[in-house]
Amino acid sequence: ADCRYTCHQECRSLIQLDCRRPGPWQSQLSPESTLLPPCSQNVTQTVEEEKPEPPTLQEIKQKIEKYNAKVTNCLLMKLNDDGTYTGFIKVHLKLRRPVTVPAGIRPQSIYDALKEVNLAEMTDKRTSFYLPLDAIKQLHISSTTTVSEVIQGLLKKFMVVDNPQKFALFKEMRKDGQVLFQKLPLTEYPLYLRLLAGPDTDVLSFVLKENETGEVEWDAFSIPELQNFLMILDKEEKEKIQQVHRKYERFKQRLQQTLKEARGKPG
Repeated sequence: ADCRYTCHQECRSLIQLDCRRPGPWQSQLSPESTLLPPCSQNVTQTVEEEKPEPPTLQEIKQKIEKYNAKVTNCLLMKLNDDGTYTGFIKVHLKLRRPVTVPAGIRPQSIYDALKEVNLAEMTDKRTSFYLPLDAIKQLHISSTTTVSEVIQGLLKKFMVVDNPQKFALFKEMRKDGQVLFQKLPLTEYPLYLRLLAGPDTDVLSFVLKENETGEVEWDAFSIPELQNFLMILDKEEKEKIQQVHRKYERFKQRLQQTLKEARGKPG
């Protein structure tokens, strides 16, 4: 009340005041005497942000009908009896680093997929290669499928044995001529985002990229993987050096040619 110190109500027991300014009626004020009662309006209280209520079954049904009315490629969403729904999403793979895959393994067949055969577990040999930039994979998922499960499903389809924590799923949005990326939490539901945005991929699309936010657990890499990364970095460094050498070699040749043509000319 005297020094006007303000704190949260739950922090009051942790505050240590050193009130020594004399009051008009006493020589010194004790710390306790300067505290206002708990019901004071000067106390700041934390207000929790209210989370939106989940949509009702009727609202989901209406959204699905609205979504399917805009679909032009027969990739419709289907509402199940238990309130869940299924549909399709497309994921763009924009990976700039090589991925680790089993060496000498044939591509997965339909038979293997139906039998849930994991070909990656059939060999300990590993190799690395670059996935085609901006490759697109279409997935049939459920409304209960999380971002984490989408990432794991993509890695399984391409037989990538890297730790899923090395990758992240982003949503790409276009607004006012700008392209915006937002990383999705692992617990988010991509199909619900697709339902809200509609089937137009220009409004919303999904992109798989490297997880470069500092959340990568480097302990998850094996020694061969780390050694492979060093080899790749060494190769990239040598290629960059060669590019610089070629650039200045061409510049040197043009300069020599210009000097040769300028000889004997006035000025």
